[in-house]
Amino acid sequence: MRLLVLGGTEFVGRAVVEAALGRGWEVTVFHRGRHPAPSGARSLHGDRTAPGGLAALAADGTDWDAVVDTWSAAPRAVAGAARLLRGRARRYVYVSSRSVYAWPVPPGAAEDAPLVEGADADAGATEYARDKRGGELAAVGAFGAADSLLVRAGLILGPYENVGRLPWWLTRIARGGPVLAPGPRDLPLQYIDARDLADWLLGAVERELSGPYDLVSPPGHTTMGELLQACLEATGADAELRWTDPQVILDAGIEPWTELPVWVPPGGELYDGVHRSDVSRAVATGLVCRPAGETVADTWRWLTGIGGTAPQRPDRTRKGLDPEVEAKVLGGAGGVAGTTPREGSSDD
Repeated sequence: MRLLVLGGTEFVGRAVVEAALGRGWEVTVFHRGRHPAPSGARSLHGDRTAPGGLAALAADGTDWDAVVDTWSAAPRAVAGAARLLRGRARRYVYVSSRSVYAWPVPPGAAEDAPLVEGADADAGATEYARDKRGGELAAVGAFGAADSLLVRAGLILGPYENVGRLPWWLTRIARGGPVLAPGPRDLPLQYIDARDLADWLLGAVERELSGPYDLVSPPGHTTMGELLQACLEATGADAELRWTDPQVILDAGIEPWTELPVWVPPGGELYDGVHRSDVSRAVATGLVCRPAGETVADTWRWLTGIGGTAPQRPDRTRKGLDPEVEAKVLGGAGGVAGTTPREGSSDD
């Protein structure tokens, strides 16, 4: 199989390239040259946001079985690439997001849920949800519904993460001491390891799947307690998880999802939209999700291997809680729901 990845040097794109190379595929990576491509991939350089930025891609004489595009800014960049590659590739795979669904997303929503309005394939950058939906429209507009695959990913974790969620938790727990652990401990979570996303995506290309697929683990694949306990075990830190009632956290003005990454309090629209989606369509077509402990341990191994500081996308807000805010909540919270030492206990 001949695969073209637009991007392919960071996080999800890199996971796709490495997985394809592992399958023995011929992989070409079109990128700006800011980061090295994985060993074994052929590189073409260009900036798709600049005038003439696709020139190297236009001049290349290769045809591909599939194109994978992870773009998440102005939809017109997807439209330009997809129109250029129409007739030179058999299938266009666009890594989109579950953010394309209209808010609020009902619990148990699947691929037929209502979509955001106002998206345009030829638009400049607007806001994330419309941009991703515009990218979908661009892919389908150029390749048609039968030859395009829309991968609507949920929360993505794993090695090479450049958003700051799991790396922040690992770094915080590695620092040791009392850790504000947002409860409840048994709160079910949904996420996808970037490598599992890549494996499913490549399998979908081989099977010539088309249309939209929500791609995230089944609800309850892990819990907040299991995730943070895995961070304790991976880092070997002398840290103490202090499980704290959600209301105490909210009353302190702490922002779910950003200041305490991954976590959102149960029972609200945000939790329903992030951690209660129906992914039965993807599971029926071969989605397999590795254990949370493996994702956490591999991410820690990668993070320490690069010196302990994760890369950060400039177009994403920084994640994490100010240490002074954490200390204040832990020092005065009346809603602490119990602590978890590093060794864990029978109900972890």
